Amino acid sequence: MKRALKNKGAKKKSIFENENTVNFISSVMAVICGLLFGFIILFISSPSQAYGGFSMIIQGGFADGISGIGRMLYIAAPIIMTGLSVGFAFKTGLFNIGASGQFTAGAFAAVFVGVKCNFLPSGMHCIAALFAAMAAGALWGSVPGLLKAFFNVNEVISSIMMNYIGMYGVNMLIRRYVYDRIKNQSMPVKSAANLSKAGLDKIFPGSNINVGILIAAVSVIAVHIILHKTVFGYELKACGKNKDASRYAGINEKKNIVLSMVIAGMLSGLGGALLYLSDSGKYMQVLDIIAPEGFLGISVALLGLSEPLGIFLSGLFIGHITVGGSNMQLFDFAPEAIDMIIAAIVYCGALSLLFKEIINRFYKRSLKKTKTKQEDKEKL
Repeated sequence: MKRALKNKGAKKKSIFENENTVNFISSVMAVICGLLFGFIILFISSPSQAYGGFSMIIQGGFADGISGIGRMLYIAAPIIMTGLSVGFAFKTGLFNIGASGQFTAGAFAAVFVGVKCNFLPSGMHCIAALFAAMAAGALWGSVPGLLKAFFNVNEVISSIMMNYIGMYGVNMLIRRYVYDRIKNQSMPVKSAANLSKAGLDKIFPGSNINVGILIAAVSVIAVHIILHKTVFGYELKACGKNKDASRYAGINEKKNIVLSMVIAGMLSGLGGALLYLSDSGKYMQVLDIIAPEGFLGISVALLGLSEPLGIFLSGLFIGHITVGGSNMQLFDFAPEAIDMIIAAIVYCGALSLLFKEIINRFYKRSLKKTKTKQEDKEKL
């Protein structure tokens, strides 16, 4: 009986054997590092106001109550989509640094349909704009995928080039088709093409929230199911871990590379639509600036360790500190300092991979020591 109880206790697993737990701990540690780094910047900038400004970052959207939470959810929706895009490609062994270009292409397609397709019924106008954004993003993502699959062109280089082509190409298309010459921006999208608020504006009054956050949540669930519950997802991950072994197992490596980038581009393009199909006063500017949402998506994917649920939570966190950063102006911090602090916190998310490795090594060493001690006791 004692031996049976002993064996039962030996089978009890440590929390560090659960990959999801390790992922969560490493992400939290990365966030703490980012926050500490942000506090140091604040303290150097203005020691007397540092504590007040830092408290605004911590409070984030909660500082403004329900309205602030609504703003946080609105800001998080497109970032979650680009994070899913980058994370999905990561899972298949690809680095989709071209999320910005795919985001921009999808945003323009959505705006074009929203401005020009007045003939569509009100219920179909928004849906058509969303599908146009997904198609444009998928097309933009397919180019690096095809180059990688058939010509072995590094996807990082090709997707960076597609970012610039997307930026300049969309600027040209805006001027030609949907240009407001007075304001140097795109024309306003027809009200029928805007995303519905679905009563969320009553739950979060005073915010620009719409169903974008719900679409992002559904996308998270869909990506999770694809990656973890389907044969297609298993094949994608197998190609990402070892493409040579996958090829010998009969998996079509080239097809999966292309499909991975197509799906990643589709997610980014949808994110562009979620940002601009709203009545929040968002317009596409004719500026030579690559969309920052794509680079934020890289940080969100790293912080969430490419897991859909982790990416969703990371996106909410980025939205949270963005709202908190805007409230820091109450303590006379310059907007540049606020952007720098948010960037420092966001990019410290890359440390989550390092912390994950440290935790795994620490656990393996402690396990080895415990095993050695048990063997020594048995010898005695």
